[in-house]
Order: sequence, then structure tokens, then C-alpha cells
Amino acid sequence: MALSGFDIDSPRWDQSTFIGRLKHFANITDWRTALLPDSRLDEAKTLVETCRVGSVPPGTTEEQLHYAKKLYDSAFHPDTGERMNLIGRMSFQVPGGMAITGCMLQFYRTVPAVVFWQWVNQSFNALVNYTNRNAASPITTTQIGVAYLTATSTALATAVGLNLYTKKAPPLVARWVPFAAVASANCVNIPMMRQQELLNGIAVTDENGNKLGHSKKAAVKGITQVVVSRVTMAAPGMSTCQRFRREGGREGLENLSPNLQTMERGALVGCVGVLVFMVPAACSLFPQQCSMAVSKLEPELRESIVSRYGDRVPYVYFNKGL
Repeated sequence: MALSGFDIDSPRWDQSTFIGRLKHFANITDWRTALLPDSRLDEAKTLVETCRVGSVPPGTTEEQLHYAKKLYDSAFHPDTGERMNLIGRMSFQVPGGMAITGCMLQFYRTVPAVVFWQWVNQSFNALVNYTNRNAASPITTTQIGVAYLTATSTALATAVGLNLYTKKAPPLVARWVPFAAVASANCVNIPMMRQQELLNGIAVTDENGNKLGHSKKAAVKGITQVVVSRVTMAAPGMSTCQRFRREGGREGLENLSPNLQTMERGALVGCVGVLVFMVPAACSLFPQQCSMAVSKLEPELRESIVSRYGDRVPYVYFNKGL
């Protein structure tokens, strides 16, 4: 089969449907890709870029091209093309989330332990949020530092405050407080970590990728969808873990050594497929390439687009992040 005209950026699955997006994200969030060395990822990037200019190496199969694109999408940012840090990749959500969840379930009896592991969790979330932001707009080191401090401190205060409330809350309420803490922390962490997008807007383009300007309203829409996705991602895992903290501990997990308890609880979340399924499923709730009608943009940007293109550009597009 001739591959000289192979369009490597054409989606393998229909991105307008949930099932199509689920297949796509199940492919690129595969945790096994996080185990590959940078050299292998760079090889995949080289093959993808070579294919984009129409020069496919002799003997390359279509399956090899699809696998190279899988590795590229899992490890390189869609806006910049730069390799993302390992911990911030969505493919690291399963091993990273399992480890942190196991520790949070094990070390929860004292306030210092709760504070420390919530800080670790919120720092992990902040790194993931920064890594998967819309990177079309520049951000300085100072802005990154301010975003991290505000995101982790406010999310930490929210999560710890609500978790400590479980000690005096009625049983029915206490059951849902840990999930509420995670949900509330995400509602704070994500916008704080991506606050420059909210303050300055994110780059929007036409359907051909031509930049049209920056929109704060587009940023609000994209970040809101990301918050919904991330809360959905955490919900089943937190519910399962809380049940094991209440019931599993009384039925024998507390009799294990601390290390085995941590491994048991962490493995619980991963082995039942909660994170393995929920990471791609939550990412698939909304298209990553988000759209917004020109009529809903800020007046200045809307007038600028209409004056240049008339009604030929009814929608703008942007990467909402993950």
C-alpha cells in the first residue's frame, strides 16, 4: 500500500461522537506509553513530522504510522509540539493517581498527614493542569509560579477543610464530603493554574487554523468543560476508595502492614479499572478542539472578525486543553 499521501493528522475515529473520542483518548492515554524512553518518543515525533511533509520512509507500514501518532499525541503538546513532562501527561494519570490515592487513603488519621498528602495531590493536579493547558498563548515563569501558589494553596485549603469536616458531619453527609472536597479543589485548581487564559484570553482560529485573535469567553467555556471532565474523572474512584476506607478497613485491611495497605488500596483503584476507564471517558465528554459561534464572542473580537471575513467565518476554534 502506497503511503506517500497518508494524512497522519486525520482522526482515526469520528471526533464528533463520544464513542469516537473515547477510542481516541483510550489510545493516547494508555499508561504503557509513560514507560517508554524519550528516545523512542522522539523517534515517533520524527516519523510523524516526516509523514506530514509527504516523505514516508520506505518499508513503513500504516500500523507503524498509527502507533507513531499515538506516541506523539500522548507525549507532545498539540499547541507547541514540545514534549510534555512525564508526570503531567494524561497517560501518567493511572500510575500517578493510583500511588497518590493509596497514600491519601493510608495516611489520613492526623491533620499533618492529611495536609501533606493533599498538598502532594494538589501539586500533582496543578502540574497536570499546567501541562494540558492551551499553550498557544505565552506565559512567563513568574506567572507560572503565581498560578502554582494560588492554585495549590486555595485548593489545599478547600480540600483539607472539607475533609476535616467529615469528623463532625452526620454519616450521610460525611460519606460525600471527600468527593465534594476533590470536586471543589478541582473547581479552584484548574482555573487558578490557567488564570492567564482567563485574564488575557486564549488564541482562537478559523477552521483552517488561521489565528483570529484572543478570547476570554472562549477560555471560560474551555476551562469550564475541563473542570466538568476532571470532576467526572475523580468521582467513581473517590466513591470506591471511600467505601473501602469505611468498610474494607473494618474487615481486615487495617490488619495489614502499612505498606501493604497502601499497595492494596492503590491497586484497588487501578485494578478494578476505575482510573483506566475514567481517564479516557472523562476526556471524551467534550471535543478537545472546542468551537464557539462568532456571535458569542466579545464585541471587539466579533467586530474584527466580521469586518475581515463577513459571514464566511461563523465559528472560531480553540484547544480547550485536558
